[in-house]
Amino acid sequence: MMVGHGDDNNAVGGSVRHIPVLLGEVLEALAPAEGDIIIDGTFGAGGYTKAILAAGASVVAIDRDPDAIAAGRDLEAQSGGRLRLVQAPFSTLDEHIDSADGVVLDIGVSSMQIDQAERGFSFRFDGPLDMRMAQAGLSAADVVNSFKPGDLARIFGFLGEERHAGRIARMIEARREKRPFERTLELADAIETHIGRAPKDKIHPATRVFQALRIFVNDELGELAKALFAAERALKPGGRLVVVTFHSLEDRIVKRFIADRADAMTGSRHMPEAQARTATFRKAGGGVTAGDAEVAANPRARSARLRAAVRTEAPARGDDFSIFGLPKLPGIDRPGER
Repeated sequence: MMVGHGDDNNAVGGSVRHIPVLLGEVLEALAPAEGDIIIDGTFGAGGYTKAILAAGASVVAIDRDPDAIAAGRDLEAQSGGRLRLVQAPFSTLDEHIDSADGVVLDIGVSSMQIDQAERGFSFRFDGPLDMRMAQAGLSAADVVNSFKPGDLARIFGFLGEERHAGRIARMIEARREKRPFERTLELADAIETHIGRAPKDKIHPATRVFQALRIFVNDELGELAKALFAAERALKPGGRLVVVTFHSLEDRIVKRFIADRADAMTGSRHMPEAQARTATFRKAGGGVTAGDAEVAANPRARSARLRAAVRTEAPARGDDFSIFGLPKLPGIDRPGER
């Protein structure tokens, strides 16, 4: 299962050391300096924030998980006023500061969340089938036990790229009629029993379903899309946007956003001035991945990809969610239709 927020603090309730993913590359792209104000949109256990503070910059750190905010209060108190923690989704990052010199986003579930069995993000541990980052709203159990099998299949197929999506959805429907799914291992074991697992299979057959449920429950793709538009509004000219993703769906959204925003079109007799547009970002290199040494030291970095862009002086454009090609999935409105 993909894991974001490679943080270096011990997880709350756990003892695993968390290492910031692509930390050197993030700092090189972000270039924090004394006097800068940086938005860390995915605080987690504070791995990036600590490094940014060490460079002399100030940080507005955002996380929708109340546990992450609570765990970061000591760091905030020790920062000499250079760190402000905000409990909120990162899609609202422009609402908490007038302007910023940089924005860094580390997409996905945090190591800290994965390692807490009671949060229900992983079948590595037995826990309630929850997966809610903000600990509010629909849980994974609510989705599994109440959604129509056709809707479940769409969620598993698109968000998890699960080739057995239909079979698994029908199995869930039959099984929940006898007893609802309440625990992570109940669902994982049911999927493994139904689909089977060959000795050569490298990943558990429930991995993609768990990924899909987590992304859906937290509207992760919609939140990412909105956060990119928010970053466009928040960044000063010359400000840097740095995004680390761990999955092809996330990376596709970031790549499409940067490509769209770096594309300038001038008016002509064939195109009215109203349709002309100026580039609001310029690309700052292609996708950067972790080297062999980092992957060996931190396997969670294997699927990480960093993309960066620099804000121009052009005014922010309107939020056009059509550039991402996101489907309208059951239970969650398409971003921009709320």
